[in-house]
Amino acid sequence: MNVSNTPSVQPLILIPCYDPGPRIENTVRDALAHGDGLPVWVVDDGSEPATRERLARLATAYEPVQVLHHETNQGKGAAILTGIQAARQAGFTHALTLDADGQHPSESLPAFIACAREHPDALILGRPVFSADAPALRVHGRKISNFWANLETVWAGIGDSLFGMRVYPIDELIAVMEGTRWMRRFDFDPEAAVRLVWCGVTPVNVDAPVQYFNAEDDGVSHFRYGRDNRLLIWMHLRLMAGWLPRLPKLVLQRIRTNRK
Repeated sequence: MNVSNTPSVQPLILIPCYDPGPRIENTVRDALAHGDGLPVWVVDDGSEPATRERLARLATAYEPVQVLHHETNQGKGAAILTGIQAARQAGFTHALTLDADGQHPSESLPAFIACAREHPDALILGRPVFSADAPALRVHGRKISNFWANLETVWAGIGDSLFGMRVYPIDELIAVMEGTRWMRRFDFDPEAAVRLVWCGVTPVNVDAPVQYFNAEDDGVSHFRYGRDNRLLIWMHLRLMAGWLPRLPKLVLQRIRTNRK
């Protein structure tokens, strides 16, 4: 296990994975190449045999790679929960999460790791920098979720609520997830950010370029516009219900923060 220069920060790279195609191989190799020597754990969320074979080859070829398995698909949040529970038992304190499809920039890993070491009690959020050819639906559609996430946290500083490249303090994230039966699927990223802020975890944003791959480039997306947007709408309705009784405390937190 790699131990950082800061004793309180012992991170690993965590990749939830569900049939991402051959790009998972590049994602893992790039994480190893740019990840400052950190272990790379992959949580296979009920993938088909072809993906499991790829992951088995990676784990055999690279000692820092460890693969955990779900027998059935349970969702991104469930995969991350499995990963961070096992990581805590192994002595890790922070998890740097990456999507398996290669959209997150491995060259930005050192900046995220350094930021986590500098702010060990914070939630390090990736803030996507889109290229000119990024799908307009992805670029503009996320603005709605970002608005609600910032309202629900009284504009505490969530730069992007949906970008999955982040560094989580493991103890705090486990406590949040074990306190609710939600946050197990596509609703994980925004709800994790909001609920961690509610618990007093400060968000810190790090810019990161994002790349989308089409089918010709082995790109695989499991996003379903209708299904997943309904899930986000239901999530924000739930969060708003929890936001109202917390509002006085959140406002007080913001006043104290602004005075510092």
